[in-house]
Amino acid sequence: MVSSRILKSMGRAGILWCLATAAMAELPAETLSVVQLPPPNEHRLYVADVTIQHIVDNRLHVIDGERFRYLGQFAAGYAGQATLSRDRKELYLATTYFARLSRGERSDVVEVHDPATLSLIAEIPIPPRRAQALPYEGLMRTSVDGRWLFVQNATPSTSITVVDLKARKFAAEIPNPACWVVIPSETAANRFSTICGDGALQTMILNDDGTLKSSTRSERFFDPGNDPIYVQTQNIGDRHVMVSFHGKVYVADLSGETPRIEAPWSLLGKADAKPGWRPGGYQLFAVHRGQQRLYIGMHKGGAEGTHKNPADEIWVFDLQSRKRVARLPGHAAVAMVVTQSARPTLYALDAVKMAIAKFSVGEKPRFAGRMEGVAESATMLELH
Repeated sequence: MVSSRILKSMGRAGILWCLATAAMAELPAETLSVVQLPPPNEHRLYVADVTIQHIVDNRLHVIDGERFRYLGQFAAGYAGQATLSRDRKELYLATTYFARLSRGERSDVVEVHDPATLSLIAEIPIPPRRAQALPYEGLMRTSVDGRWLFVQNATPSTSITVVDLKARKFAAEIPNPACWVVIPSETAANRFSTICGDGALQTMILNDDGTLKSSTRSERFFDPGNDPIYVQTQNIGDRHVMVSFHGKVYVADLSGETPRIEAPWSLLGKADAKPGWRPGGYQLFAVHRGQQRLYIGMHKGGAEGTHKNPADEIWVFDLQSRKRVARLPGHAAVAMVVTQSARPTLYALDAVKMAIAKFSVGEKPRFAGRMEGVAESATMLELH
């Protein structure tokens, strides 16, 4: 009796297994496909994430800022630095790979990616000397004609790698001792400037093969001991805006071979001194060129060492009148960018919650929303 029941149960189980197998066999085979991204527009954001907990595996996140949608990411290797081509058709990513992930033979490359598909187009080997630093705009920039890519090196001695983007090859290495970051001329393709530790700007003029032809130097215009400047710059044509730790605004005219520095002015009025307002952050200000507006992160209680503090407020200045015209909530911003349209949008990176805050900054600036949890440890934004 028992054996008979066991046999009947086994028989039923076998029938059910056969039916299930037959049903599974009828399912269509799965195929992989690539989802087409929406065409890039001025609201697409690239978020540089240094992933400090696993720094050999940086990311560059791609965000639709208009709809607050996560679109994808680029693998950025160790201390990756990204920038877009002048025509926005290519994305360049300078990074480092080690043969054993965190050790072994070092390879530095510039990767060329397609922003429309996020796919790799080409890889250009460069000398293994590029700066392994947090992402800053000035660590990798393109020339105004799009031919040259300038990459900041540090070994720790400083130099600039010049890459010929048309020929897809390394072109030259130019020493820039005691100077840091690249500020490309918006007038001449074969010229860039760099900020030096003695308080001056040095301008490099290149030959047609990318090698150094000559250089010039500005007068000392800031005091590196008492009030150094941030290495971030923003341009209106070939007038380049810089800000000091204590809130002075400098403008350098780089339209000629020798830099010309305009008289500085202060972000701070008498009433701002008592609360100790100071600028702070990594990519701490943005400029709307058409409207001549400066947006900058400011924090209270400023003192020695607070120059990277996140924003308590974002202040808006008219660059022509040099007057503050608005104050916005800070959202703990350490980086910001602004679209260049007639109705601009300001995006700010919240360093505490790794979120992006959005502001409509037309005639009446206002907060317009947030996207939470966009990165692990990001410090820089770039707009398409």
